[in-house]
Amino acid sequence: MHRRRALVAVVIVAAVLAYVAIPYVRAASLFVRAAHVGGRVEEFAAEHAHAVDVLPPHTVPTRHGDVPAQFYRPAAARVERSVLLIPGIHSMGIREPRLTALARDLAGSGVTVMTLALPDLQRYRITTASTDIIEDATQWMAKQPELAPDGRIGLIGISFAGGLSVVAAGRPSIKDKIAYVLSFGGHADLPRVLRYLATGEEVHVPGVENHPPHDYGVAVILYGLADRGIVPADQVEPLRTGVETYLLASQLTLVDMNQANAMFEKARQYTKTLPEPAATYMTYVNDRNVAKLGPALVPYLNVLGADSPALSADRAPSAPTAPVFLLHGSGDTVIPTAESVLLADYLRSKGADVDLLISDLITHAEVDRTAAASESVKLVTFWADVLKQ
Repeated sequence: MHRRRALVAVVIVAAVLAYVAIPYVRAASLFVRAAHVGGRVEEFAAEHAHAVDVLPPHTVPTRHGDVPAQFYRPAAARVERSVLLIPGIHSMGIREPRLTALARDLAGSGVTVMTLALPDLQRYRITTASTDIIEDATQWMAKQPELAPDGRIGLIGISFAGGLSVVAAGRPSIKDKIAYVLSFGGHADLPRVLRYLATGEEVHVPGVENHPPHDYGVAVILYGLADRGIVPADQVEPLRTGVETYLLASQLTLVDMNQANAMFEKARQYTKTLPEPAATYMTYVNDRNVAKLGPALVPYLNVLGADSPALSADRAPSAPTAPVFLLHGSGDTVIPTAESVLLADYLRSKGADVDLLISDLITHAEVDRTAAASESVKLVTFWADVLKQ
């Protein structure tokens, strides 16, 4: 009798340990696949991941029109949580390679993923319409019983979509429809980030290193300011065409360097067709000369409308009630690492439940670095906590 009770106890303990371990196993598998560690380890993780069904693109109705989206579903798996995954500023939208890879990896971990591109971010603009669209898409997903059995979904925003997702998650209409919100390399205060990109000025946070800004960001700002008086009206579209060419070339560096180099050359040749002052600005872009282009843009930053409470989590009327996860690379040069640290402090002061991880494995919203084994453990633990929600 005693032996039977002992055996039952062992089985119960084993079952509990297995249940507790499942999120960590899923997170470890996710990390191994996302980081492309290679070798037998990645092969093992891939073999034990769910097969993924990629559904045809569809559209989601929002107050600003229908928006393209796409589902990634784990095959033959009982889905308890779905995730809305939103990319940052990138013209490829839901076709962006890093986004599709992350969506597949998440779905392979047993999560249904819907990717949705914000139209204005695809056009290199950060607007209040983007926050509205996140809110509307969350509501739409949460109303689908097959996607949200408990009426809630996870929300993951990458780069600038990360900060916007935190803002949206605090809105009254969807507060109770969100299981968690994750900002991956996102911002707390948009005007502060724009000033950093233009000047290199960054808030000093203990334990966080400061880095010079990436040229991609200042090129995006120039694109947004083109029609705000920085060049004559007849030069706005020609200048934007040149900047678009350069930005596309930058994006192609992650896909095909031959294509990227050809596009960079196209941008340089195009500059010769521009009149002044557009030609000078485009030359700064081609030369990645942030030191000259950034200060030229500073006087115009206040006309972008970036100070709207709909664009910065630390200016929003209310904070999320769902758990907030903040993940940031330690050497980010697009959105400073300090932004997530400052956002964590601000949200905690508002009573939010915040989990912050600054990782040496990440640059800007991408796991593409090597670091100590302890860093891998921290990242696995972080994702395990997310997957438990």
